[in-house]
Amino acid sequence: MSDEFDIFNMNNPGQPGQPNRKQRRAAAKEDGKLDNLGFLKLADKFIDLANRENQRVQASDVQMAMLFAAARYNAHVAKNVIDVENHEVFVKEMSGHYVEMLRQHLADDSLQKKPEDE
Repeated sequence: MSDEFDIFNMNNPGQPGQPNRKQRRAAAKEDGKLDNLGFLKLADKFIDLANRENQRVQASDVQMAMLFAAARYNAHVAKNVIDVENHEVFVKEMSGHYVEMLRQHLADDSLQKKPEDE
């Protein structure tokens, strides 16, 4: 992950003298990098796709297909974009990111099904 955003500390305001949000977004967009908002919007696109697929495919199948796709894409990036030499170190690092994100989302009460949704 790039230093341009910190998905684990998204509420950290910028330091005095730092570019404002609009300037950071413009610079990141120019470089093809994502800021927090861009990162979340991109993630939402994948979630929207999963929700659309879930209208005709069981959620557990969509879940495994997305996990497979993420692993496949991460392997592509590791081998062809960032040229990872030690695959096991990369696997450990990516696994750690996944575990942390999953724990955060499991602790998020807003993901709980509401009684009126049942």
